[in-house]
Amino acid sequence: MDPHVITRVRTVVDAAAMTKAAFARSVGLTPDKLSKSLSGVRRFTSLDLALIAEAGGTTVDWLLTGTEPLRPALAARTRGDTAADPVGAQEVAARFAAAYEVLELLGRSAELPPVPEVDAAADRYAAQGERLAAGVLELLPAAELGTDELIAAMEDRFGVDVAITALPQGVDGLAWQADSFRLVLLAPTDLWTRQRFTLAHELCHILAKDARSVVVESRVAPGRQKDLAEVRANVFASHLLMPARELTEAAAAEGELTDTSFERLVVRFRVSPSALAARLHQLGLVDAGHRKRLRALTTEACHLLAGAGDAYQKQASRASAERFPPRVASELYKAYLAGETTLRPLAALLDTDVERLHELLAPEPPPGNGIEHLEQQDAEEGDPVFQP
Repeated sequence: MDPHVITRVRTVVDAAAMTKAAFARSVGLTPDKLSKSLSGVRRFTSLDLALIAEAGGTTVDWLLTGTEPLRPALAARTRGDTAADPVGAQEVAARFAAAYEVLELLGRSAELPPVPEVDAAADRYAAQGERLAAGVLELLPAAELGTDELIAAMEDRFGVDVAITALPQGVDGLAWQADSFRLVLLAPTDLWTRQRFTLAHELCHILAKDARSVVVESRVAPGRQKDLAEVRANVFASHLLMPARELTEAAAAEGELTDTSFERLVVRFRVSPSALAARLHQLGLVDAGHRKRLRALTTEACHLLAGAGDAYQKQASRASAERFPPRVASELYKAYLAGETTLRPLAALLDTDVERLHELLAPEPPPGNGIEHLEQQDAEEGDPVFQP
């Protein structure tokens, strides 16, 4: 056992407000086994280190290497009339960062696929957003996909993990990326067209590599941002969800653009009336006065009048429900089943009680897992599989 690991474990033990014997029992060890491990006679098992890290409020990565945990840095880009809580957003991002750290330590990080690049030759950020959207549309028909399908396509094509989870008041979403992950978090809401636009907006931040620091969205307001990266993201989202060719052809097929035909377009493209009216005006399909009148409609009213009330309710229900990245959650659970970690990293990701999660997923410890099983192994032989 690396003496530096023992030193860092000793630091955690010494900092605990209890005796060494009490600390040993709190992490599932006998006092004798803890003493032997601290003296170098017995190896710390992977589960030992996971429980010691948890008890000490640190990570296994720090115990093994001295590397501080990954901490999200926030970009000062919150917007909107409602004051956002960037500190709270940072805490949520850190919860996901812990899950990525676990997977990286276990060698279970995803291999991120290549993504379309921003056209740096375009001197205007709006043009960059438009061209980037065109590149994405060559890979997936975003306008034809429901939000669930769009999320799944983003995860598959671009390796972007998407979660719908509770965010601080005033925060609609955030984007964050590192060398080993790409992450978009969305707040649950029944305003599902806003959530869908925010999803596309955040995808641009990921593809444009704006999100090396956490980008917090307090309210996406197309046409109102002065930050050029936000202009690019809004243009990208507009072109991705309402492509010029598809929208022009759909409007032409409707003939005269009446309120009734406009309502059908809102249902087809799954965007808000205000976003659609702005895009139609940009394409020269409606004048300013017509645009202003159309913007006064609501998404719900358009769906009801178009006979798509059920579709509206289904979208609202899905947008309000929590969702966690299936790949991340699946890999953490597979690691648990393989005896590489406890259920604690998965419970932390899901923000749930570990005992409750254990009851739901594994009433009986699976083979190759559990404190009793690991303690039966000869801890002096072989190298342990280190994990959080």
